[in-house]
Amino acid sequence: MRPLRVCLAASEVSPFAKTGGLADVVAGLGRFLGRAGHEVRIFVPLYQRVAKSDVETTPLEGAQAIDVKFPGRTIRCSIRTAPLPNSDVLVHFVDCPELYHREGLYTDDGDESLRFAMLCRAVLDTCQRLSWSPDVVHCNDWHTSLIPLYLRTTYHWDRLFSNTKTLLTIHNIGYQGVFPDSQLAAIGLDDQRAHLHHGDLRDKRFAFLKTGVLHANKLSTVSVTYAREIQTSEFGMGMEELLQTRSSDLVGIVNGVDYGDWDPATDPLIPHHYSADDPSGKAKMKAALLQRMDLPHNPRAPVFGVVSRLTSQKGFELFADSIPVFLQREDMRLCVLGSGESKHESYFQWLRDTWPQKVGLYRGFHNELAHWIEAGSDVFLMPSRFEPCGLNQMYSLRYGTPPIVRRTGGLADTVQAWDPTTREGTGFLFDEFSSQALAGTIDWCLRNWRDRQGWQQLVKNGMQRDFSWDRQGAEYVALYRDLCGL
Repeated sequence: MRPLRVCLAASEVSPFAKTGGLADVVAGLGRFLGRAGHEVRIFVPLYQRVAKSDVETTPLEGAQAIDVKFPGRTIRCSIRTAPLPNSDVLVHFVDCPELYHREGLYTDDGDESLRFAMLCRAVLDTCQRLSWSPDVVHCNDWHTSLIPLYLRTTYHWDRLFSNTKTLLTIHNIGYQGVFPDSQLAAIGLDDQRAHLHHGDLRDKRFAFLKTGVLHANKLSTVSVTYAREIQTSEFGMGMEELLQTRSSDLVGIVNGVDYGDWDPATDPLIPHHYSADDPSGKAKMKAALLQRMDLPHNPRAPVFGVVSRLTSQKGFELFADSIPVFLQREDMRLCVLGSGESKHESYFQWLRDTWPQKVGLYRGFHNELAHWIEAGSDVFLMPSRFEPCGLNQMYSLRYGTPPIVRRTGGLADTVQAWDPTTREGTGFLFDEFSSQALAGTIDWCLRNWRDRQGWQQLVKNGMQRDFSWDRQGAEYVALYRDLCGL
């Protein structure tokens, strides 16, 4: 079978521009496709933070001074390129200072819809300039969701795209790119209202993501369970009925993990290495983590780790009526790394102030410390209200840190409940979104912690799980080939 030509379009790619897991997924999938011999191009905006960084980009020959025409306005961009680290894949940066040279990747500015409509158009205009006909344009989240409609309308005349198929991956349905319908004219879709969601238009709005769901050839999301959940009123965020109509075109593929970055046997960010066959370095990491967080070390006291955005989605309101009980009762440690909603930041600061010998806190993001917490903790806490896929629970498994998770989305697909009788399983799960359910699971975890032989088997089970892109990426290739009939 011949190699595929895959265009990956997204708003983020690690390590250049990242606010969450989307960036890691795009990079990981891109690397896999490149290793597998496929021709892949990744398109993202050239944000101000990238332009001002030490990243060296070069002009892409044949893709300079591209005039993208919108009604009453032409916006010029050029493409600069840089290799994706640890691969031969090229990242194409859409260089358009008037739209992308701003403080953040995303804004509340009045032209936010134009910023990402421009990204969609720039991807297709660049393909035209290069005479490059992708087999698949793989769109990611709302920011690139207009590409399927543009291909059916604005670019329908161009035979370059006559065999091109589109796949839209929903990474988090909570973000849909909703704007007033008065902005349709500016992005060249005012005369395409018949192709938009009529219910939204009735309410004087339109949504990038809904438009993509209507027109993409295939849809995917980032776990099998989440694919089912988003077709329900509880998790669908108002899109459940539309997704039900496209149920046969919607598949769930669990995200892969880049074990080049996340493997305790080789991780350059941690001082002590270990593996499933020789786990001795994990105890040294535990001691090193506690020293770094200014907490007393006791090998018999379990360390619970949190690395997360501190938001309601992540379920941290469940801590209020559960974690203090255990901090009072148990000789345990809690190491937290994260930032987000002020109420959650303040709560963890209160925990730190109340139990300074048991709780360590770093407010913000620190990549190295994230690796230390994964490696040095005994248990990872991830009680999400909903979780499309999640990556940290998979990192935790590889680092021998059994996770406590709620049975939702990708957490349900990647963590298997520990059974001390059969010695099977990789972590601890609960169903009901309540403090009582979380507390009961922590209590169950602590009882198993005291069974040292059982715990060692639990750790080994998790470390032997394989969520690499070599496994998960192959599912995308199969989907691409099915989509294209190749």
